[in-house]
Amino acid sequence: MVDWKRAEELKDEVGEEAFLEVVELFLEEVDEVMTRLTTAQGPGRLLDDLHFLKGSAMSLGFKTLADRCAENEAMARKTGPDSVDITHLADIYTVSRREFLGRFNVGEAAA
Repeated sequence: MVDWKRAEELKDEVGEEAFLEVVELFLEEVDEVMTRLTTAQGPGRLLDDLHFLKGSAMSLGFKTLADRCAENEAMARKTGPDSVDITHLADIYTVSRREFLGRFNVGEAAA
């Protein structure tokens, strides 16, 4: 689910302290988008949200989430927003988040 090599590269690029800040910001923003998607506030922002999630996930190494967001973004463009399985994306994010936090011991605020 997580590309650990990418996550370690990011950690090396920004340094330990900045890495923790980046992770906390990422999780906060992704949690917000996931909440919006799972509370079915309409398809108006779906493509933008999927695109945001894909980019954020790629940056941090959440590979499976990034891949599924890309697939769902393409599918939504082709067949409409009802073709997107938000629950599946949320499940992938939850598992990836848990694995990531477990490996990097990010602060309690992010958990």
